[in-house]
Amino acid sequence: MANQATYDDANLILKLYELRREEKLRDAREWFALEFFPQSMDDFKGVQVPGSKENTYFRMVTSYWDMAASFVTSGVLDAQLFLQSGGEMLFIWAKMGDFVETFRQNAGSPEYLSNIEKVIGMAPGAADRVAAVKKMIARMRENLTQSAKG
Repeated sequence: MANQATYDDANLILKLYELRREEKLRDAREWFALEFFPQSMDDFKGVQVPGSKENTYFRMVTSYWDMAASFVTSGVLDAQLFLQSGGEMLFIWAKMGDFVETFRQNAGSPEYLSNIEKVIGMAPGAADRVAAVKKMIARMRENLTQSAKG
């Protein structure tokens, strides 16, 4: 991560940002951020129904961020620049990280979300950022629960 980011890195970051603005991916990201708060593997049942909106949104969000992280793990994109503009990936991992190993075992897919995991593992301070995001997510979930009650 000591390399200097290049204009090509910046252009790829801008392209990734542009892709995130696509309407269906925006809807999927909004669902993931505001409606999907897994606390156990049971909470993933809805996202495992093929053809459901939740399944589509879940796959769109997780595969987008794992693809973006693959640019870093393959050396195509500067990791530091990516993390400066890709904080949402940390949000995804904060929601998913505790369940990934079970997903990998259940699906027989040992590489599931491995690029995200690798980027977080190699980036100084990323694990601390994920811990802070987990706290924020807990507050969001609590606020949404309170709003639903009142």
